[in-house]
Amino acid sequence: MKVEILPALTDNYMYLLIDQDTREAAIVDPVQPQKVLDAVKKHGVKLTTVLTTHHHWDHAGGNEKLVKLEPGLRVCGGDSRVGALTQRVSHLTALQVGSLSVKCLSTPCHTSGHICYYVTKPNSSEPPAVFTGDTLFVAGCGKFFEGTPEEMYKALIEILGSLDPKTRVYCGHEYTINNLKFARHVEPGNPSIQEKLAWAKARYDSGEPTIPSTLAEEFTYNPFMRVREKSVQDHAGESDPVRAMGAIRREKDNFRVPRD
Repeated sequence: MKVEILPALTDNYMYLLIDQDTREAAIVDPVQPQKVLDAVKKHGVKLTTVLTTHHHWDHAGGNEKLVKLEPGLRVCGGDSRVGALTQRVSHLTALQVGSLSVKCLSTPCHTSGHICYYVTKPNSSEPPAVFTGDTLFVAGCGKFFEGTPEEMYKALIEILGSLDPKTRVYCGHEYTINNLKFARHVEPGNPSIQEKLAWAKARYDSGEPTIPSTLAEEFTYNPFMRVREKSVQDHAGESDPVRAMGAIRREKDNFRVPRD
């Protein structure tokens, strides 16, 4: 499989997912439809599917225009609020994009209908990919707009955290540097955070995305995936991981990012 990263708006990402065997493709969160179609043409692929992570305009706001420009697309999402929806999916719904297997993972919290898409290439050694929208970011997670700490704990630790550790994480926004600065605030003694932050700053300065990470990496520096670690619990003042999740999310919501 090939994943083409398509920056959009100010800090969003769209992703063109290509099955290199059949040249069939899907697009994740096509907020800028013309940019999507330009990439489809460049790669010479057949776009068949829209994978919408959630209904917010900066992810789903291009759906209607895209289906006008490219009629007949299958538009998937987990929420009736998703524009131009043709297939409502739920937890463990299975889809195919060419020879690629796509498993839908329900991760409500940021929105009640949020879906992450886990993509594998059967009989292949290449690592899986997961498109996490605004549930999991590099070194962070989405705001709990429509959900609870319990739901985010289940999403990050029990659902995403149980996938193959080599899985590449393709998230919805370029928030990595600010997320790592908060992670450093939570765990100032964690060398993985310092290393990733230095790397992310260098990438950003050269105009390169900090995407993807891997799930294995996230467990080393993402405080929201480290709520079972004593260092994170001590910072949160909570020995229960779900309560620690809620405490650090509230803190992150009000965190002033240092300008270093």
